[in-house]
Amino acid sequence: MAIVLGYDPTTLREQVDPAALEVRLAVLGDQRSAAALNEKVELFRLAGRLEEAWDFANQAVRQARFGGDREMLTLARVRRAQVQQAMGKPEPALTDLNDCVNEAHAHDWAATEAFALHQRGRVNFDLENYESARRDFADALKVLVRIKSSPDEVDASMIAIQITETFIDGGAS
Repeated sequence: MAIVLGYDPTTLREQVDPAALEVRLAVLGDQRSAAALNEKVELFRLAGRLEEAWDFANQAVRQARFGGDREMLTLARVRRAQVQQAMGKPEPALTDLNDCVNEAHAHDWAATEAFALHQRGRVNFDLENYESARRDFADALKVLVRIKSSPDEVDASMIAIQITETFIDGGAS
């Protein structure tokens, strides 16, 4: 059952199936593995339960930091930045995402870099920095194509570019 059904064409926010989201949260229950924590961050963010998402995001960052896996730490920081953005704190989210993009690029973590670029594009979009957003989405797309990512990931970046271009061209208000 799909949780994310699509994207709002004016905000780039995910459109979700609330019932599927709640079912998945119930399945995860009290699990505390890195994978479960990270998924809970995403699910609580999508549900609009931002305080819970923030708590789990910080737990995921701490767990990744203590586990010593720098790529997992970078991914956890990207997810935490997504929560900051949803909480209306785009500037700290952008700062974290800049660091994450640079870290992923320096270590050639291509999928992580694409994820961070796409999320930074979304923050730039929210800040109405449309040229920067388009550049981030385009850079994410290049990486996704290079590493032969799933069609859904490639499509998400292509859609984000198209929507952003409508704002640049003055077609949206």
